[in-house]
Amino acid sequence: MPAIGQFDLELFVRILPDLAYGALITLKFTTFSTLLGLVIGTVMGIFRIVRNFILNAIAIAYVEVIRGTPLLVQIMIVYYGLPAAGINLPPDIAGIIALGINSGAYIAEVIRAGILSVPKGQMEAARSLGMTYLQAMRYVVLPQAFRNILPALGNEFIALLKDSSLLSVIAIAELTRTGMQIYAVTFNAWTPLLGVAMFYLMMTLPLSKLVNYMQRRIGGEHVHT
Repeated sequence: MPAIGQFDLELFVRILPDLAYGALITLKFTTFSTLLGLVIGTVMGIFRIVRNFILNAIAIAYVEVIRGTPLLVQIMIVYYGLPAAGINLPPDIAGIIALGINSGAYIAEVIRAGILSVPKGQMEAARSLGMTYLQAMRYVVLPQAFRNILPALGNEFIALLKDSSLLSVIAIAELTRTGMQIYAVTFNAWTPLLGVAMFYLMMTLPLSKLVNYMQRRIGGEHVHT
């Protein structure tokens, strides 16, 4: 058995399928959680800008509480705390809900900024055509807002991809936990953890390049318009 701290190429090759599977689990949780966060964030982002004190207060409280507390604590509340209230969730569902709620708070601010970036004349023009506020928001404002905030949403996906490693505390076999399980069996930390880092880089670097491309493209189009 190799000494602790020694990189073992043979072991690295053997564990690649396990790490790849862990990476797929990580991508699955990140994707579902981001979709949930997008739904929550869109609703809360709209609540932030409507002229309704109660809705404003709900959105502000949600954003401040979620952004002001650690994601790890939120995961543990959803998985370990809710059973005390009679709500028992399997680890997969609890993980997606916790990540989605956390992501929603950040996406809410992105959505709010995106909506405010759309000229007010767009809403006024839609309303003058007989659309209701919700119709104008759905068909006119939000499509333009989403186009403007795509790079920011991409950055949020990348951040959540890395933060999903915290799901290991509730026994979800994502990439980080897979690496730790291999370490527990082999007593070799360097090999699996360097493999974990490599897989995270393989996922985040292409996404970062895509986000940068979208930023340049959108920025260039804004300059020309």
